[in-house]
Amino acid sequence: MSERRSAREVLSLVADPDSFGELPCPARDSTPDGPLGWQGYDASRARAAERTGEQESVVCGTASVEGARAVLIAFEFGFLGGSLGERTGDRLEAAYGHARAHRLPVVPLIATGGSRMQEGMLALSQLQRVARQSALTREAGLPQVAVVRDPTTGGGWATLGAGADVVLALPGAQVGFAGSRVRPADADPAAYTAEGQVAAGSADAVVRPEELRETLGQWLRLLTTPAQEAPVPPALGIPGLPATGWEAVRRARSPERPRARAYLDAYFTHRREICGDRCGGTDPGGMLCGFGERNGRTVAFAAQTGTGTRPAGYRTAARLIRLADRLGIPVLTLVDTPGAANDAEAERQGAGAAIAEVFGAVASARVPITTLVIGEGGSGGALALAAPGNTWATPDSYFSVIAPELAAAILKRPSEDVEATAEQLRIRPQDLAELGVLRGIVHPHSQVTSPPPPG
Repeated sequence: MSERRSAREVLSLVADPDSFGELPCPARDSTPDGPLGWQGYDASRARAAERTGEQESVVCGTASVEGARAVLIAFEFGFLGGSLGERTGDRLEAAYGHARAHRLPVVPLIATGGSRMQEGMLALSQLQRVARQSALTREAGLPQVAVVRDPTTGGGWATLGAGADVVLALPGAQVGFAGSRVRPADADPAAYTAEGQVAAGSADAVVRPEELRETLGQWLRLLTTPAQEAPVPPALGIPGLPATGWEAVRRARSPERPRARAYLDAYFTHRREICGDRCGGTDPGGMLCGFGERNGRTVAFAAQTGTGTRPAGYRTAARLIRLADRLGIPVLTLVDTPGAANDAEAERQGAGAAIAEVFGAVASARVPITTLVIGEGGSGGALALAAPGNTWATPDSYFSVIAPELAAAILKRPSEDVEATAEQLRIRPQDLAELGVLRGIVHPHSQVTSPPPPG
C-alpha cells in the first residue's frame, strides 16, 4: 500500500515553495444532516473537519509546479474518505471554471473512495458535473494530468482519474473502479493497483513521490508549449540508395539498422511516453508514443519499433494523435513495421478497427504531421501512420503494398522469383519519390532529396 498523505502534504509535495494559493470556496445553503436528512451526517462532517482541518474533501487552488502554472485539486481522504458530495462538486466546478478562465492546465491529485452515501443520488450525480467540467476543459484545449493516490476508486477514478489526458500513479496505490469492500472476494488484488492499471494501459506511469514534482512539471511544460511544426529528422543509417528492390528490403531488415529509439534520442532533448490504449491493452514492443522537447518546444511522436504492430499499439497512436491535435502540438510519426500483427489474437482484439482509428486520426488532424519511414513499410499497417503529402524516407527503408515474399505467394510465383517481384513493386525510396508517394528522401547530416519534377 502507498503512503497516505493529507491534501496539504501532497500539495507541498508537488507545488513549488510558497506558490500555492487556495481558491475561494463557493457558498451553499445547508439543511440539517444534508439533503437526505441523514441522521448524524452533520456530526460526521464536524468530526472530519476537526480531524483534518478542512471543511470539505477537496482543496483547490493555483500553484507553480517546476515553474509551470496549473490549477491543483487535492483530495483529503481523511475527510469522509475523500468522498464526493454536493459541496465537493461546487468546489470542483469552480476550480475547472477558473482553469478555463485563466487558460491553465488542471491537475487532480486524487484520493477518494467514491460518492458520499449520506447524500445518496445527489452525491452520485456530482460525477456528471465533474464529467461536464472535464469535457469543457478538454474542448478549451487545456490539458488535464491526474495523479492517482491511495486509494483512488469509484467515480473519482472513472471521471477525474481515468478521464484525464495523462495519468500518473503513486507506487502501490489502490486504483480501480471497484473499491476493496465491493469487489468479488476472489478477485486478483494486483488488478486494482497502480502497477496493474499501467500494465493494462489505463494509466501512463508509476512515479515515486520524490520524483513527482519534476515529472509533473515536465509533463505540464510538454503539454503547454507546442512547436509550430515537426521537422523531418535526418537519417541515422548508412548513406547511399539501394541499387535494387531486394537490396532495399535487406537493408531495411538489417539488425544493424537504427531503430525508433535511436531516432527519438537524437531528435529530442528529453521525452515522456504515454502508455496504453485505455481499453485494456499496451504494445510497448511495437509502438512508442509520447511527447518530447525539441529546441524548447514540444513535438508529439508515434513510432513503430520494427515489429508487427498490435491493435493496442494502433489505438495508443490514435489516442496520441487526437490528444496532440486538441492541444495544438505537431506530430512526428516513424514508420517501421513488416506489417500489422496478423495472428488470431490480433483479430480478436480488433486489428482492423484499431488501424482504422489511426487512419481517421491522421486524416482529421488539424496540426502538422510529419512522417519518416526509417525501415520496413509493410502495407496498410504502415500506411496508417503516414502523413499524406508529408512522408519522407531514409535510404535504408522501403514501402510496399505488401512484403515481396507475400506478393510472390499471392501471385503463385516460386520462391526464386521473390527478388524480381521486389523489383517490380518499385519499393526503393527513389522509386517511391519518383512515383510521388514520398515527398522526398532524407540522408545523414540533414541532406534532403526531393522528387524529380514531373516529366
